[in-house]
Amino acid sequence: MLDALRSLLATLLSPAVTAPEGLLDGVHGDSAGPPFSLGDFPIDTPRPLKVIVIGAGFSGIAAGIRFLQRVPNIDLTIYDKNDGIGGTWWSNHYPGLACDIPSHCYQYTFFPNTQWSAFYAPGSEIQAYLQNVAFTYQLEKYIKLQHEMVGARWNEAEGKWHVTIRRPKAGTNTSGSTAEDFEVFEDTAELLFTGMGALSRWNWPDIEGLKTFNGLVVHSAKWEVPNPAEAMTGSPQIRKDWEEDVKDWGSKRVAVIGVGSSAIQIVPALQRKVGKVLNFVRGKTWLAQPFSQGKMAELLNRDPNSDNYVFSAEEKEAFRDPAHYKQFQHALEEDLNSAHHSTLKDSEMQKGARVAFKANMLKRLAKKPWIADHLIPDFGVACRRLTPGPGYLEALCEDNVDFISTPIKRITENGVETVDGQLHEVDVIVCATGFNTSFTYPFPMIGRNGVNLADKWSPHPRSYLSICVDDFPNWFFSQGPNAGVGSGSLTAVIEYQVDYAVRVARKMQREGLKSVEIKKEAVDDYDEYIEHYFPITIYSEKCRSWYKAGKEEGRVVGLWPGSCLHALVALKEPRWEDFNYQRSDGSTNRLQWLGNGMTYNEQHMSGDKAWYLNEENVDIPPVPLRPD
Repeated sequence: MLDALRSLLATLLSPAVTAPEGLLDGVHGDSAGPPFSLGDFPIDTPRPLKVIVIGAGFSGIAAGIRFLQRVPNIDLTIYDKNDGIGGTWWSNHYPGLACDIPSHCYQYTFFPNTQWSAFYAPGSEIQAYLQNVAFTYQLEKYIKLQHEMVGARWNEAEGKWHVTIRRPKAGTNTSGSTAEDFEVFEDTAELLFTGMGALSRWNWPDIEGLKTFNGLVVHSAKWEVPNPAEAMTGSPQIRKDWEEDVKDWGSKRVAVIGVGSSAIQIVPALQRKVGKVLNFVRGKTWLAQPFSQGKMAELLNRDPNSDNYVFSAEEKEAFRDPAHYKQFQHALEEDLNSAHHSTLKDSEMQKGARVAFKANMLKRLAKKPWIADHLIPDFGVACRRLTPGPGYLEALCEDNVDFISTPIKRITENGVETVDGQLHEVDVIVCATGFNTSFTYPFPMIGRNGVNLADKWSPHPRSYLSICVDDFPNWFFSQGPNAGVGSGSLTAVIEYQVDYAVRVARKMQREGLKSVEIKKEAVDDYDEYIEHYFPITIYSEKCRSWYKAGKEEGRVVGLWPGSCLHALVALKEPRWEDFNYQRSDGSTNRLQWLGNGMTYNEQHMSGDKAWYLNEENVDIPPVPLRPD
């Protein structure tokens, strides 16, 4: 027996069948990749990582803060096409612009603002809040304004995104500028994060004769009212408050086209400032009772039927107490997150909402009850985006407001002609006709193997958990397809989407990954889930909504398939097994990132070498109570 063992060992160790060299000198014997060699770096040495963030609104600011906080050795740049910080809250400043959910539920969880002026804060206040957050975290050194992304292409060999940026030439005034006043350059990054919200792209309505109108035509998404004095001097137009824009409109007749969220805010704002408002309405919509109004009244000991949404000095002073404010905010958020059942078909909450909303609308339209026949819909509550619209129905009942439900035929030189042949003469036309929510970007986005995103997202966009898409490695986004919420806190979802991308960046850095790409089958599975979820909801009913990219029927592309809380739980812990990976060094050994067997502090004999005992790293489990 002993001789047999010796013979076997001699055979195994003969030159013809030598044991893999990797077992002897650290060289991996796999012919599919380069030889393995032990890393010459400590395990916790962060590799340099370049990250480009597109957008300086809610998403981009949160991304800038969290990437800098949690990803060491990072090179970060934030590009934004606007000339100010705030995203949609910078670019939009139409009359009456305001948040349409409680202000205290529309902010970062880590940066509460106790001093909101009103339950529904005006847009300028939200923009100022975002700018304050950005400046507090010193993001201005990373943000490049008037830098618009006009294309992006994945470079396979480098494992980087090549992002094309358009900016004004040095010393150029971009007000009314031509293409010659701009220049284009290219930047690269290992990870690209885009925070381009659905409310950043807009189109003029397709109405015959719109360009022939002799008066002023403005779009709610690009509120620009020329100042005659500035036009004569050639000086740049200064960003103004909308009330300054309309201060001379006291005798003007103003047409407002639309009945979406923007129009519902514009009509009551202009009604108090102009001679006549003509609201041209194509469809029907539910006007919600103010979200969480009852809860706010309960918490502040107010009359629940009051239309006063302004916080008093005493209330704001009380909010300065952290314990009191936390309780107030938590109660509001909890109330807001309790409405999801109303989005389910035939639920008792949905039935109750229809009864309550109809009664509320009829009450508010008591002076002109006939409007209700043209405004109260047959479809369910929340099929279209809900808005509380404080003051809208009351404004429709005023003598200087006409509600016109007859369809528009065309625009003439002097006004709006409806299909019944009547010409409504006006001085100003406001197109409050919404945004392009089809997720068709106005620039090429080219992924792996030359895949064009526009082709991939036809006939409808597909993604994984609304944050990434196959064939586009190292690209993550917020507020992409199916990322919105029908109820609950959108800003909380944005934070969790950002956190997901940050976790990916840390994984890339820690494990030396060249690319992280979601598997196609994971995208397919999410798509299948979406297709099965929405038929049980009110969103699948026939109604024209941006949730369905402005269509009456079809795929829901704007909303998360579930509640807000459902989205947060889904995004909290990444399923790393749903991704494919490439290592930056080409090694086939998945643990090459273990390095040289030491940590940085050990190799350099510096820093804390017992960090695991620090308070933030010690997790003391609660001791269970013994039964009596």
